[in-house]
Amino acid sequence: MAEAFVSAVVGVVASVAVEKINQTRKLVDESPEPDLVSWSALISGYAQNGFARDAIWAFHEMHLLGLKCNEFTFPSVLKACAFTKDLELGRQVHGIVVVNGFESDEYVGNSLVVLYSKCGKYGDSRRLFEDIPERSVVSWNALFCCYVQSDYFGEAVELFREMVLSGIRPNEFSLSSMINACTGLEDSGEGRKIHGFLIKLGYDSDPFSKNALVDMYAKIGNLEDAVVVFEEIREPDIVSWNALIAGCVLHDKHDSALEFFGQMRLSGTHSNMFTLSSALKACAGIGLKELGRQLHCNLIKLNVGSDPFVHVGLIDMYSKSGLMNDARMVFNLMPDKDLIAWNAFISAHSQNGEDMEALLLFPLMHEAGVGFNQTTLSTVLKSVASLQVNYVCKQIHALSAKSGFESDRYVVNSLIDAYGKCALLEDATRIFRECLIVDLVGFTSMITAYSQSGQGEEALKLYVEMLDRGIEPDPYVCSSLLNACANLSAYEQGKQVHVHVLKHGFMYDNFAGNSLVNMYAKCGSIDDAGRAFSSIPERGIVSWSAMIGGLAQHGHGKEALRVFNQMLKYGVSPNQITLVSVLCACNHAGLVTEAQKYFRSMKELFGFERMQEHYACMIDLLGRAGRLDEAMELVNTMPFQADGSVWGALLGAARIHKNVEIGQRAAEMLLILEPEKSGTHVLLANIYASVGMWNNVAKMRRLMKDCNVKKEPGVSWIEVKDKIYTFIAGDRSHVRSEEIYAKLDELSERLNKAGYIPKVELDLHDVERDEKEKLLYHHSEKLAVAFGLIATPAGAPIRVKKNLRVCMDCHTAFKFISKIVSREIILRDINRYHHFKDGSCSCGDYW
Repeated sequence: MAEAFVSAVVGVVASVAVEKINQTRKLVDESPEPDLVSWSALISGYAQNGFARDAIWAFHEMHLLGLKCNEFTFPSVLKACAFTKDLELGRQVHGIVVVNGFESDEYVGNSLVVLYSKCGKYGDSRRLFEDIPERSVVSWNALFCCYVQSDYFGEAVELFREMVLSGIRPNEFSLSSMINACTGLEDSGEGRKIHGFLIKLGYDSDPFSKNALVDMYAKIGNLEDAVVVFEEIREPDIVSWNALIAGCVLHDKHDSALEFFGQMRLSGTHSNMFTLSSALKACAGIGLKELGRQLHCNLIKLNVGSDPFVHVGLIDMYSKSGLMNDARMVFNLMPDKDLIAWNAFISAHSQNGEDMEALLLFPLMHEAGVGFNQTTLSTVLKSVASLQVNYVCKQIHALSAKSGFESDRYVVNSLIDAYGKCALLEDATRIFRECLIVDLVGFTSMITAYSQSGQGEEALKLYVEMLDRGIEPDPYVCSSLLNACANLSAYEQGKQVHVHVLKHGFMYDNFAGNSLVNMYAKCGSIDDAGRAFSSIPERGIVSWSAMIGGLAQHGHGKEALRVFNQMLKYGVSPNQITLVSVLCACNHAGLVTEAQKYFRSMKELFGFERMQEHYACMIDLLGRAGRLDEAMELVNTMPFQADGSVWGALLGAARIHKNVEIGQRAAEMLLILEPEKSGTHVLLANIYASVGMWNNVAKMRRLMKDCNVKKEPGVSWIEVKDKIYTFIAGDRSHVRSEEIYAKLDELSERLNKAGYIPKVELDLHDVERDEKEKLLYHHSEKLAVAFGLIATPAGAPIRVKKNLRVCMDCHTAFKFISKIVSREIILRDINRYHHFKDGSCSCGDYW
């Protein structure tokens, strides 16, 4: 009787809170002969409260006493083995189960199924499940619950279907597991079916199921359905609110998240750490600094200030709000900085453009003995890419290889990106080709590297290879491709990429839309750029700037200003780049008064100071307009030292107006600032040649030779039938060279009859006039145009790109050619676009 009483007391005590476990043990120890019921109760108490090792030790003690387990003891022992993932001990207990004949017991069988699943032995688990003679819903729940916890969501859903087909009615626990599986699969269709089961079986009023549904719909992104289910809950608890708020944050609906957060507080539900963490992310997403600080205060009141999870959230919020001093304070006050905290702080610096600080933190992190992971390396490589520090990139690569992260997908992609941006294309290509499994991000990084290095053709080839591998594109890879086409002026190939953008529904994406505007503008089709601009659903400052810049480059100054004013009416604030485009528009159209208005009132109207680029545009504009004294005065009154762009603009203006004095002054400064550039010598020589100072021209040529300065060769490109053809001056390497030069000879006769006179004074070679005329005729852009005339259909526009400024002779010749052959010639040089049509140019000879 006494023993029965003790056993009963043990059973009660063992089921209560964790602090009672020691008391339970004491009762067993004080019992003269504790029986099987007492030991079973103790083992169960340990197992239920997470003391798995103690449960296993108690089982060992009981076994030494010669007591045999029953169908109530085994499940608790097996649960402890599963908790510790001690498969070896679990197999020993399994052997005892078989010896004692309990393998056919449903509860023991279920525990064995869970044990083998938790230890990763899914085949053994499934066989044991099949061996259970009469499987109830509990048995099925045990199996697919383990599958869900191990992220085998698809397998779990298949098991659920099998269970339903076998005639077993699911219960609320089955459905809860399936909701979690659908969440993992991000399968809203299957999720709705499970929701239907809940309603059909009468579990839709269960608060746990409701919360699981809210969580599922919110995480999948069906926020409207999440709200509908949420509103059906009579009294939403903190779990309900957290699921809804976290789902909004996950899908960047930060305003909605904070709105629900406000409603929760009005309802009287108290926030917890997870609520405030989600709210912090929402504040970071939309830059609500003051609300973020208030939430920080609330966290302090909750006395969770030392929680590392909270600290990381605060670092993220402050850094994304641009408050790096506050983020630094939170980091410095952390008592124990773990790997996640260091990663968050390094990432904070990187995201705020403080790349050197991010790099300097990496060795400090190592000194602190924290170690690093693939997230650390990827973040540091991002800063390496921004700073373009080649030697550091190689060091991080070596460290990645040494620490075993070289095969990690994220690190590999970051290395490709970093090497690409450091202009180490061979290294980037080698890593890309050595990678066993390359994903979309890897292809995007490599395509971007090719595009940024001017190897657009390689970028396009790689895109074709990506499609052949069955990898679907995303807006980012399409954007990189469009940039490659823009750099090549590959109009036809750009149109093909546009088709992919439409096919995959990426026109909604601003990233891809902006790249389309840029591509068409740089390929010479400003009308297509305008249509692409109009199709962007939500035009931001990048979209407007791309369109304004495109119009400016094509010489449509007044239209560019009209679009700029339209942007202001829509409430979009310009940035400094937009104003550069506006001033360029005024420059290319000769709109001096309008340019001066924007330049002088930039601070008052738009709130930012003028940069070097703004001064360079204004000086170029004044210089081209012949107001060289004003341009020089602006140079002398600049609030900072003039850079190469400013002096280059002044030198260009001096060349146009044959002003030797200002030309010499600008050239002197450029030779100090940019001694490696040959353009300075050439432009100054042109100024001397234009006023007949041939001795000075000869001196400049000798200076270039003595200083080993080589004139950058003119290169022109033309796209014909999806292929890019390259020409240099006097080039005879093309397979159709004879036809090209025959076409030039034909054009020469027709040009002479039309009144064209070659501008031989522009050629600095010390040769006879006839030879100079021949050299002018064989300029790279003329060769490209001649090829376009013989290789494209009659009447089709000819699109040519040149790496340098088009020379005055070619500019004059193309005006004549466009009228003679009735073709539009669209030439993109280093400064702008020229549309030659019916004997005139869109620039109005102002370039």
